[in-house]
Amino acid sequence: MDRRLFIQQASLFTMTLASAKILSACNSNADNSSTAIKEINFGVLSTESQANQKPIWEPFAAAMSQQVGITIKPFYVTQYAAVIEAMRFGKVQAAWLGGKSYIEAVKVADAEAFAQVVSADGTKGYYSHLIANKDNPITAEAIAAGGDKYVIQNAAKLTFAFNEPNSTSGFLVPSYYIFTKNNVEPKKVFKRLIFAGNHEACALAVANKQVDVATVSNEALSRLENTNPKARQKIEIIWKSPIIPSDPIVYRRDLPDDLKKKLQNFFYNYKDDKVLSQFKISGFVQAEDKNWHTIRELEIAKKIQETQAKENLSEQEKQQTIAELNQQLKEIQ
Repeated sequence: MDRRLFIQQASLFTMTLASAKILSACNSNADNSSTAIKEINFGVLSTESQANQKPIWEPFAAAMSQQVGITIKPFYVTQYAAVIEAMRFGKVQAAWLGGKSYIEAVKVADAEAFAQVVSADGTKGYYSHLIANKDNPITAEAIAAGGDKYVIQNAAKLTFAFNEPNSTSGFLVPSYYIFTKNNVEPKKVFKRLIFAGNHEACALAVANKQVDVATVSNEALSRLENTNPKARQKIEIIWKSPIIPSDPIVYRRDLPDDLKKKLQNFFYNYKDDKVLSQFKISGFVQAEDKNWHTIRELEIAKKIQETQAKENLSEQEKQQTIAELNQQLKEIQ
């Protein structure tokens, strides 16, 4: 967890009196009733700017408030780590997370998944991409060679942008499939490597020729067609990942059971196509924690390969660490 980020954004996470009352009501749970809770902060990951998020989220939050019977306030953050910390300290009680950020939120923020996003085409998954500017001379070469292979072979000449470390499609998936599996350490090979902070920032960095290659999700590219079509027209996909489990909708485990049920009913039955189309999705379905075991497996497999590549560990230390990681794999399979 990025403690410096938490300190920098302390003003966002300082427990207000209202937030303290919400957390107290959740934790006391004496009658397991939601009657004492007057407001829910719903964490919204900033895959793009807040200005673009608000017109999408406000109608959705209003519909949720009406059905649940409690005011639902979107809680916009600029980093994945921020919403995890906010949930950890009771500032956020529910959220729409990514797979990797959910795994972390389970560990430190008492998060529990109860719904999963269904894409506009009906699938329960999405993809990570590498993108480049259509006018960049490398783009045609990258497509011809295979984008991932080209990036590895020419990294020393390229500037590259990841999303941020808690992003599934913007970091974990491309990091594993492109770099870890090929025993490449991104920090050591690129001409310049940055973390842009969110999907929109990565896409715009490529569109504006600030970097040669960046990571982004297919969902973010679809949204960019609406929010900034000129930028989208400048972007070419040069690599597509295997399918990633779609995003989880989560709440804190200590929410009263009747409030959890109301949130479940809303997400399982919400069918407003006009609102959902803005998210580029068709709706939500019931889900449970094991739906994101694939993400856990990716993280562990990545750690195994990183351990094997470490030169400062003895063979005995490597084998012990790898045995522990393999045991973790067995426990989630």
